[in-house]
Amino acid sequence: MPEVVTPESVGINSEQLARVGEHLRQRYVEPGKIPGSIALVARRGKVCYLDVAGARDVERGSPMTADTIVRIYSMTKPVTSVALMTLCERGLFSLDDPVHRYIPAWKKLRVYRGGTHPLFLTGPCQRPMTIRDLFMHTSGLTYDFMRATNVDAAYRELGVGLPRAGYTLQEMIDQLADLPLEFSPGERWNYSVATDVLGHLVEVISGQSLPEYMRAAIFEPLGMADTGFEIPPEKVGRFASCYERNLQKQMVLQDDGQDSHFARRTFWSGGGGLLSTATDYYRFCQMLLNGGCLDGRRVIGSRTLQFMTSNHLPGGVDMSQFATGSFSETAYEGVGFGLGFANKLDPVRNGFPASVGSFFWGGLASTLFWVDPREDLAVVFLTQLIPSSSFNFRGQLENIIYAALDPGGAERIKR
Repeated sequence: MPEVVTPESVGINSEQLARVGEHLRQRYVEPGKIPGSIALVARRGKVCYLDVAGARDVERGSPMTADTIVRIYSMTKPVTSVALMTLCERGLFSLDDPVHRYIPAWKKLRVYRGGTHPLFLTGPCQRPMTIRDLFMHTSGLTYDFMRATNVDAAYRELGVGLPRAGYTLQEMIDQLADLPLEFSPGERWNYSVATDVLGHLVEVISGQSLPEYMRAAIFEPLGMADTGFEIPPEKVGRFASCYERNLQKQMVLQDDGQDSHFARRTFWSGGGGLLSTATDYYRFCQMLLNGGCLDGRRVIGSRTLQFMTSNHLPGGVDMSQFATGSFSETAYEGVGFGLGFANKLDPVRNGFPASVGSFFWGGLASTLFWVDPREDLAVVFLTQLIPSSSFNFRGQLENIIYAALDPGGAERIKR
């Protein structure tokens, strides 16, 4: 566990910051809306707040602990994006390379015009899908849970990207080769399995499996010893159970941590497959905040990270002007999107006070993180409740945490 310094030593008011834990307990843990939570706040490279509440397994009465392992789902996406960009830094691909250069079966992808699976009416793409499109979710791919079109219905019918016995990343790539895109690449932003495809490209370009490459390029250099795609037998005791909020607004068991399908994985999902801890993911965030290095180990270049966390949407617009689809891990107003990260363009339009230039993402089980370079701040919040749209933890935590910041802190950091 990291050393926890006093909030005042890093320019934060401890009395206000303590309201994070009070809020989580009183509004969520004690009423039984979430099983438990871990909230970590770090500033100026030091952890100044670590609050642990509730249970990691309600049925067994096992308490949440700081070293509890959880499903981070789509918080895997920034990790996969960083992994692939380390290969870009070696000159092994360019963002505007067509995807079919690395996945030949995708050379003749087409766009949906009508019909249902397997009798689709399709038309040609206006241009080839690029690797940049995959990073940005402008590829035309989608997710099965969107429930908006006949294309996502085909994903559900075929089980595209759904982990099951024997299913592999290559099998998903082969399925997608035979399905139409929602739109021609570059036309819109739509949350999708695109980052799973990035994980496949890591394998194709590096010649290693995604778990092997992530371990060598990210997890070992950062000391992320509890992060991976499977829960090993010796760590099952620390693995949280996952819960779901049903239509009756009740919290019900979704995946038993002591008998989880994460113990028997064959599908390495770069879009949502990682397990991690608060400490491990904080180390990833601190590396991002440090411009790509931690404890003397460089993972990625600072200019590469600055590029990735900038807004890449056409014309500098926010998501509300370019996104489609019923769900993603961010609100759209005042938010841009880069290469694997959302970024705050306008706090007023967004409605919450994180700084312009802060970047972030979240996960299906209501986990979230953000990194704020202007305030030298990193926040990690973990729980295990599906879906992440159940409660606005991000907005609530932003309100509480930014109210605790020393108003002059950012200026002193600059000096």
